[in-house]
Amino acid sequence: MIAFVSGPVAALAPTTAVIEVGGIGMALQCTPHTLADLRVGKEARLATSLVVREDSLTLYGFANDDERQVFELLQTASGVGPRLAQAMLATHSPDALRLAVSTGDEKALTAVSGIGKKGAQKLLLELKDRLGEPLGAHIGQQGIGTPVTSGWRDQLQAALIGLGYASREADEAVNAVAPQAEAAVAEGTAPPVPQLLRAALQTLNRAR
Repeated sequence: MIAFVSGPVAALAPTTAVIEVGGIGMALQCTPHTLADLRVGKEARLATSLVVREDSLTLYGFANDDERQVFELLQTASGVGPRLAQAMLATHSPDALRLAVSTGDEKALTAVSGIGKKGAQKLLLELKDRLGEPLGAHIGQQGIGTPVTSGWRDQLQAALIGLGYASREADEAVNAVAPQAEAAVAEGTAPPVPQLLRAALQTLNRAR
């Protein structure tokens, strides 16, 4: 198993980072908030999980070992593959997921794209004894199921700048997709940062 990769960032895309390791470019699937901390040409160290399929080898990258561990634990639940596990981590931090599961917070799980009410109930049952308690000392002060996307504007802007866009362009793209994010908040769900990033990129492409 490849536990981590370390080296300069060779390229960034909306869902992928390429890290140069010994002259080889390793493509890693990452969440927007992981990508937001990366810059092309800068050194990076990402924890990784290799998913092997009959027709593919996919490497997933994470900001730290805790995210990687939760990513792998989530997949022990029936019906949860790597893409859904990554979507859960794109919406909630590891500790927010632990808190949601330990307190039976169904609403926090349905905030993840691809998880409905019945799916959330099933996941709460299956994951209850697997994720453990939140690690953060002050997690209780943040509220049940606090999403990692609570600062979606900063996260989205950082991801766009990391992809090479100017601050002004990033600001305009964030403002363009703000109604979508605000609509999600009004419905009581976390703004879907991956979808917002794709929408923001579409507005930037149209502007060029």
